[in-house]
Amino acid sequence: MDAPAPRHVAIIMDGNGRWARQRLLPRTYGHKKGVETLRTIVKAAAEKGIDVLTVFAFSTENWKRPEKEVRALMHLFVETLEKEVPELMDNNVKLRFIGDRAPLSREVVEKMTQSEARTKDNEGLTLVVALNYSGRDDILRAVKAFKERKDSSPQLDEELFASFLDTRGLPDPDLIIRTGGEYRISNFLLWQGAYSEFYSTAAYWPDFSRKEFEKALKEYTRRDRRFGGLG
Repeated sequence: MDAPAPRHVAIIMDGNGRWARQRLLPRTYGHKKGVETLRTIVKAAAEKGIDVLTVFAFSTENWKRPEKEVRALMHLFVETLEKEVPELMDNNVKLRFIGDRAPLSREVVEKMTQSEARTKDNEGLTLVVALNYSGRDDILRAVKAFKERKDSSPQLDEELFASFLDTRGLPDPDLIIRTGGEYRISNFLLWQGAYSEFYSTAAYWPDFSRKEFEKALKEYTRRDRRFGGLG
């Protein structure tokens, strides 16, 4: 019997730059094309009844990229929110961000805060955008937050620790998809993805179509998830 559809799908959106390079285009063009793909996948996830879609937009390691590209990415991020939030409202999508906001510009943080506030009462798909995020950093910040707590919390266990992570209140991802043909987790949702199914596709993110997404979901339903038990 096939497994039920995943509640939470996470995606490492990889290959924008390589997609552009193959076409002799600037890397920024690949990122813009990637936004179009994201719009398609958000709609597909909502139609499939998925509760949470988390996408890895910018990692803490991505600051190592050329300054010009980072500036272009941040500009694209703000521009995308301005354009897409009205459509998210129309489609009842709630937007949430994870990651360390401290190094981000005031403009970016303000746009993030405004977008979350505007969509907070939507009850459809929750779209989680990981911006300046890394799994190790998430865990370290959770440890620091736990140590600095002022209440008399009970003894630390997995459930309590998870409440200090950026993803507090969300189910762990059932399926992690990576585009671009790589098989690394790349510091993404390290705690939360402990028992996630992993799916890799050679398609670069700009080419990741609804059909490719449905293929990944179908593959997931064939997996036997035992969580350490017997099948």
